[in-house]
Amino acid sequence: MSELTVGITGEKSVAVTIENTALAMGSGTLRVLATPAMIALIEGCCAESVEDMLDEGMTTVGTNVNAAHIAASPLGVSILCKSRLVAVDGRRLDFEAEVYDSRELIGKAKHTRFIVDAEKFLNKTYTKVK
Repeated sequence: MSELTVGITGEKSVAVTIENTALAMGSGTLRVLATPAMIALIEGCCAESVEDMLDEGMTTVGTNVNAAHIAASPLGVSILCKSRLVAVDGRRLDFEAEVYDSRELIGKAKHTRFIVDAEKFLNKTYTKVK
């Protein structure tokens, strides 16, 4: 595994579409970016920022998100997440993220991920259905 160090950054963007609105996702009644969609963007941004540094067969899983969705974003605008790795403690990775639309900061989050062996993780998880 490459050295995971504090300061690694990531960026990921999406457009607000019908599919990621509060109305479509069932988290509200308006056609604005849904909070669950913003959280998924944050998790994806953080995960992708370290993905290339992991050993083969390893991945990260999200375990905690503490997010504030502070402004609404309408259909058609582009949303950008910027993440930064702020702590590494063994397999635990702590991130901070900010999310912007074309006009302003719309969200902030602290997010924790853990490095896991993908095959072992899935094998353990799927014992629940055996």
